[in-house]
Amino acid sequence: MSAHLDPAALVLHLVTDSALSAPRSVPDVVAAAVAGGATMVQVREKHAPVRDLVALLMAVAERVGRDVPVLVDDRADAYLAARAAGAPVAGVHVGQSDLPVELARRICGPDAVLGLSAATAQELDAAAALPPGTVDYLGVGAVHATRTKPDHPEPLGVEGFARAAARTGLPCLAIGGVRVEDAPALRAAGAAGLAVVSGICAAPDPAAAAAAYVRAFARSTAEEAVR
Repeated sequence: MSAHLDPAALVLHLVTDSALSAPRSVPDVVAAAVAGGATMVQVREKHAPVRDLVALLMAVAERVGRDVPVLVDDRADAYLAARAAGAPVAGVHVGQSDLPVELARRICGPDAVLGLSAATAQELDAAAALPPGTVDYLGVGAVHATRTKPDHPEPLGVEGFARAAARTGLPCLAIGGVRVEDAPALRAAGAAGLAVVSGICAAPDPAAAAAAYVRAFARSTAEEAVR
């Protein structure tokens, strides 16, 4: 894990969605979620022109990037552009069909936070075999079917997530239709944190929604400690 990434930042990873956030702006939803307890933000706009993506990334980073790590989905060029413009962006999250993760690390440098999506045994084993320091965390899912990413792999369920997390020593975030009530089981299954899209972006009160996820995850941790 990057020396610049506190493990506590993995607890609640908010992934943005402008359509679900509307009519509110993405930076407003992000700011509310961070106020409620979101610990990391990934700006994801799959179809935005790069100029618009950089502008959004910078706007989000200027709102919350000094409080929590702000990453951009897929685009190392957007990360570099925002950094060059002085925005406090922390890194990039890449998928299996995006820029190869070892190349992303070389481009973004050793100080960037770099996440990787993984779901299958082959993908997890390949991630585990990467040189140390290449990847800081894995996004593992989809846990449940989700409309925010129609092309997601076959849902893993909590048991499938547990098997996936056990294949690697890298911190694993559970993503894909993750509900507040899933937090205890996912924490017990080895999740280092939860990655959430619609559960926060579509919520009437993103701050309250984020707080509920954080409480549920913390409560499950406390319950384990009692045992």
